[in-house]
Amino acid sequence: MLSKAVLYLKLVVIIARVLGGEIRRTLRFRRVRKQVKKHGSTPSAARTHNIVVIGASFAGHYAARILARSLPADSKYRVVVIEPNSHFQFTWVLPRFCVIPGGHEHKAFIPYGKYADTEADGALHWIKDSAARITESRVVLQDAGDSVPYEYLVIATGAAVQSGLPSRVNNTEKEEGVKLLQAVQQRIATADTVVVVGGGAAGVEVATDAKSLYPGKHIILVHSRAAVMHRFGKDLQTAAMEGLKRLEVEVILEDRVIEEDDANGTVTLKSGRKIECNYFINCTGQKPNSSILSTLSPSSISSSGYIKVKPTLQLVDEEYQNIYSCGDVTDTDVPTPNARSAMQQSVVAAENILLAIDGKAPKHEYRHTWPESLIKLTLGLDRSVTHLSDGKSDILWRSKETDDALMAAQCWKSLGQVPFEDDYMQNQKAENEV
Repeated sequence: MLSKAVLYLKLVVIIARVLGGEIRRTLRFRRVRKQVKKHGSTPSAARTHNIVVIGASFAGHYAARILARSLPADSKYRVVVIEPNSHFQFTWVLPRFCVIPGGHEHKAFIPYGKYADTEADGALHWIKDSAARITESRVVLQDAGDSVPYEYLVIATGAAVQSGLPSRVNNTEKEEGVKLLQAVQQRIATADTVVVVGGGAAGVEVATDAKSLYPGKHIILVHSRAAVMHRFGKDLQTAAMEGLKRLEVEVILEDRVIEEDDANGTVTLKSGRKIECNYFINCTGQKPNSSILSTLSPSSISSSGYIKVKPTLQLVDEEYQNIYSCGDVTDTDVPTPNARSAMQQSVVAAENILLAIDGKAPKHEYRHTWPESLIKLTLGLDRSVTHLSDGKSDILWRSKETDDALMAAQCWKSLGQVPFEDDYMQNQKAENEV
């Protein structure tokens, strides 16, 4: 009991520290906005120096917001975001929207714009494209065949998953992403037996949601480790297993899929067991998306593919100290990467760049704090558990879920949007009818 009281006290202290930083940044945003309104800002054409941010998921989007809203009104710098997706993809709800029908899919795709916008003329520029590679001074674009010069660079390209859903959409357009989610829903709805591989959050959530919605189906979860949710504390592992058993999901541990025969509808495990199934869902295989740096600075990429950085989040390569990395692509000591850790890294990278353009040495350092590893895990359509641990003590909250869309509306609001207003789908429909 005492250990949990101490844990709560530690949590309050860390939250206070984080909120203090947010308040300071908000006050700075307001000072800049006041200067812009009173004295105007550097014309767009005169902003000749670029701070380029590659990727606009949680890490890159937040870094761009801090930078664009913090640049002095008379700054010669602008923030250039390079992002291929038409919308911010709220990946946390993808497992749920892979299962439930009913028109929720569009809620996973949130319009870009208001979150990082600033009143300073030309302080933020958006390019819908992918970065193909990086040179010493430019980012080469994949589709446009052009390149963008940079003074400072933030790499926030995240992690990629070859198999796509339920972990990643693997499509840049909202319209196509909605169709992909609907296709997975249909495959689950028509299958008698579904095999889900991977006992992390995505696998557990898809398996429990599917069994909760379709109790008569045979849902099998295969995981190579001795426990599901193995990266987290024992309390969460136990709660997840209890949730799976309650719904009668068959769980196979310490085994792995070695062959998937889609034509014959079978999955073969390393143990020799062959399972007949109608649908196979792969929830494994996330890899850091660091290839764009491989030509410029191969020494900055670890053997596992992560970008190696200093505590300041600058590359370890001394030749490129104007390049920063944050989020899931970055080699940090984060045991369970998520949006919170990515955004805290964004703060460090952005604040250090602001110091650098002011002629000062970067001084902010990223140190992982255990509250960043807080996780909310759904265990069926109507319940969830939230877990927090400092490595010594665990706190577990059990909750009832009443909204099929989970926290989608909250995410829209946090990004400055009205849930779920988006003209994109109507515009796409009109374009398709022309």
